Amino acid sequence: MKQETYRNMMETMREKPRRVRLIQRVNQLLTGIVFFSYPLFLGTLLIEKSDFLLRAVIVPAVSFAAVTVFRRMFNAPRPYEKFGVPPVLEKDTSGKSFPSRHVVSVFLIAATVFVHRPDAGILLGILGIILGIIRVVGGVHEPRDVIAGMAAGILCAYVGYYLIP
Repeated sequence: MKQETYRNMMETMREKPRRVRLIQRVNQLLTGIVFFSYPLFLGTLLIEKSDFLLRAVIVPAVSFAAVTVFRRMFNAPRPYEKFGVPPVLEKDTSGKSFPSRHVVSVFLIAATVFVHRPDAGILLGILGIILGIIRVVGGVHEPRDVIAGMAAGILCAYVGYYLIP
């Protein structure tokens, strides 16, 4: 993303305080829905005494840890650091922008749910796409961070659920 693009996007958002509040609320709402759905899904697996429960915990946990380590090593700056314009979403983290861990997590959860309940997994994936857009429009990630987060979440889930017996 270019500085001018980012600056224009943040200025356009700030022109209407209602728009800023909407972006902030949608970010919180979608994050809450997805992250609430995961323990709910795990609880369902526990009640069903599903053999998938252990894998549904281990694959996301290992993947999340690996992405966290990668982000720290890669340590890409966030757009507001690079361009000197504060984001619409409140964030003061320095670096660790690539890939978006919010988006990785959403797609790991969506893929985990998809294995057991495809319709619910697809719905969570759609929410993940919207959340990724919100993270860019809110100024805390660049499109590449979000796209890489989607790819990383899906790839980790694919490896964990389909390639490893």
